[in-house]
Amino acid sequence: MKKIIIISAINFSEGGPLTIYKECLKYLQENFLEEYRIIALVHDKSLFLEYKKKIEFIEFKDSKKSYLKRLYYEYIFFKKLSKKLKPYLWLSLHDMTPNVAADKRVVYCHNPMMFYKMTKEERKKSFKLFLFSKFYKYIYKINIKKNNYVIVQQNWIRKEFKKAFGIENIIVAHPEVNLEALKIDKNIEIEKNSFIYPSFPRVFKNFEVICKASEILENKNIKNFKVYLTIDGSENIYSKEIVEKYKKQECVKFIGLQSRKNLMNYYNKTETVIFPSKIETWGLPVTEAKAFKKKLILADLPYAHETLGNYEDVFFFNPDSAEELALKMESVINKKNISFDGNICKKIEQPYSNSWKELFEIILKK
Repeated sequence: MKKIIIISAINFSEGGPLTIYKECLKYLQENFLEEYRIIALVHDKSLFLEYKKKIEFIEFKDSKKSYLKRLYYEYIFFKKLSKKLKPYLWLSLHDMTPNVAADKRVVYCHNPMMFYKMTKEERKKSFKLFLFSKFYKYIYKINIKKNNYVIVQQNWIRKEFKKAFGIENIIVAHPEVNLEALKIDKNIEIEKNSFIYPSFPRVFKNFEVICKASEILENKNIKNFKVYLTIDGSENIYSKEIVEKYKKQECVKFIGLQSRKNLMNYYNKTETVIFPSKIETWGLPVTEAKAFKKKLILADLPYAHETLGNYEDVFFFNPDSAEELALKMESVINKKNISFDGNICKKIEQPYSNSWKELFEIILKK
């Protein structure tokens, strides 16, 4: 009789989280079906049709109706389900450590907000996010010491988890980013002195530091550049305030959220990618910009150094200093004696994985 592996992520239904779930299932389907019976707990089975012949699905259509419903499933219903199915491994891909019975229990924690100290101004703009960041610490804490392993995406988060929860069994798992989907077109002419920041507007994404830096450059009569920001003011209060405040700037172009295809065009034609976010578990645009061999200007924070790895054409700046960012942008615009900071990948202590293969080898090691 085959041992059972249960993968749970009943609130994943779109974007990056759904991609991670699918990549996990793809690896299991290709490598584990002879030895294990794979059961996936999902919000909507129709999102996983490519796996339905080989993986069993249990659907929880109402799991996103309210947080109370989610808590009920994680801490009450899953206990009954685990006793019935008797899994060898229960892997929860979405932050919460459920109340379950299994030979091995593992949780994947990917939300860093509990470690972000919001300013008073940011709290006003996004009070819901502030409450959420405080709430998350308690969500993480419940049952966390009952896990055989806790998975995080970066080493800085492992250090914070050790301090916050007093645990040592933490795997750093760098995401296996699929770069094959990137449409790199070497025939597109690069637009001189062009910058882009591709991101969704949330207060910690720090769009305003780019606007302030651009304003500093314009006030110095440096106007031979363009900055593309993927907001237009319609997304939320935060983006509306930024667009209202800086819409008169000549060199800043508010282009709104872009389709994947359009974003590829911008990546191809733009000279430099700026990424000033104050907190990330990874920072996918950094990995993508590296694949496009772009110049980079990144927040001088642990996540950015770890995400980037070995790379030469990069500047780092204090994400609270528009003046420092303006200087970095100016040196790219002037192209005189550009002296990049460069970045060297630091060795990460075990347990560490760089792929689903390595991750499951650690988790399932007898």
